[in-house]
Amino acid sequence: MDLAVERGKTLGLVGESGSGKSTVARLVTRLIDPTSGTVQIAGGDITTLGGGRLRTVRQNVQMVFQDPYSSFDPLSTIGRSIAEPLRTHLGGGHSRHKPRVVVLLELVGLSAELADRYPGELSGGQLQRAAMARALSVEPDLLVLDEPVTALDVSTQAQVINLVSDLQKRLGIACLFIAHDLSVVRHVSDSIAVMQLGRVIEQGPAEAVYTAPCHPYTAALLSAVPVPNPVTQRARKRIVVSGESPSPIDPPSGCRFRTRCVFAMDICQEEAPPPYVNDQGVIVNCHLHTTGPKLEGRSVLELAAPQKGIST
Repeated sequence: MDLAVERGKTLGLVGESGSGKSTVARLVTRLIDPTSGTVQIAGGDITTLGGGRLRTVRQNVQMVFQDPYSSFDPLSTIGRSIAEPLRTHLGGGHSRHKPRVVVLLELVGLSAELADRYPGELSGGQLQRAAMARALSVEPDLLVLDEPVTALDVSTQAQVINLVSDLQKRLGIACLFIAHDLSVVRHVSDSIAVMQLGRVIEQGPAEAVYTAPCHPYTAALLSAVPVPNPVTQRARKRIVVSGESPSPIDPPSGCRFRTRCVFAMDICQEEAPPPYVNDQGVIVNCHLHTTGPKLEGRSVLELAAPQKGIST
């Protein structure tokens, strides 16, 4: 299944640890090379580029890493770190880019005086904002955010999420927002793609995927998100998976989720499910929509729940 991020839009990529989300981020930014398939930016294939042509692509595709502390040089000031992409792609020394650094810090809601501080003197939230300023310094067309709020506390997470949403609207750039929590990507994404064991098994408009999941794995991810209202929490239908995730090196035959799926059928072992597109534009790879119950694009939560692993 293909993934596409449109200009001015945000694609949320979700899945549990080990599903391949960070690998996708590194493929898009060409930090690693793909073994198959292609990566296209603005219609051009960047899969085999090298040298100066790859450097140009990297100016247009910037990344914000998960851990803000490990992504900065502890011996370099914040101002110098933010100016580094400018020096690399535009040339000149640090003094030439000082005015731009001040503008970038203010853009992400930081004081200009932080430019002379070191990473260890900033909080996690401040440092992640500085990481965004550094990524935006060369005015990229695509911003890749690899779980940018995982290492932050809840209140700081909300600030960073709101900042991402605001910057995306103001600058009109495309964003690939990676997270393992569907409730996080819902508020910033125009569309959502769900990865499981190296493959995208469901994708579509964010609200459609969130409110009416078509794949049991997506429903299970949503079931893991706590609801602050106890009454609603007890009343909602939940799908709970059990067992360990299979090895991506030696995945199960047929549907890769079948060994943990409460709805698994014989055909799930024999054939990989084909894509099914419903009326809301959600693409799902699951035999439930074509065989057995024949959901035909409806939410998997509509199924009766006598099976083990489902609770109401």
